[in-house]
Amino acid sequence: MSGVHRFPVRVYYEDTDMAGIVYYANYLRYIERARSDWVREIGVDQLAMKAEGVVFAVRRVEADYIQPARFDDQLEVETTLVKLTPARMIMSQTVLRAAEVLFRAEIVIACIGPGGKPARLPAELRALPIAVGS
Repeated sequence: MSGVHRFPVRVYYEDTDMAGIVYYANYLRYIERARSDWVREIGVDQLAMKAEGVVFAVRRVEADYIQPARFDDQLEVETTLVKLTPARMIMSQTVLRAAEVLFRAEIVIACIGPGGKPARLPAELRALPIAVGS
């Protein structure tokens, strides 16, 4: 699978703050769910990875909050794999309400093994059609 992965999200009352808008940290939850769904769709079993002592870890997040989302909004998270190396991936994620961009983030995900040492990404990820080191 390559291209853009799309993940729907509904804003619930519990997602909002006192001003009635989505609390800023919840955007990180939304994009995490979308990445988990993307990984599952391409055939990576994170529980099997964990059993082998290898996990994903967010190494870096750069986020832009552009417009607020509100209670009951129907949002969509778009996830795109930007760069792939043997032990990490860089992803671009955008949260939209219809065509309106609300939030953008660039995420660096590292694959780590025992003791927090870098580990190779699963074969399903390394096989994606993005040149290593691009």
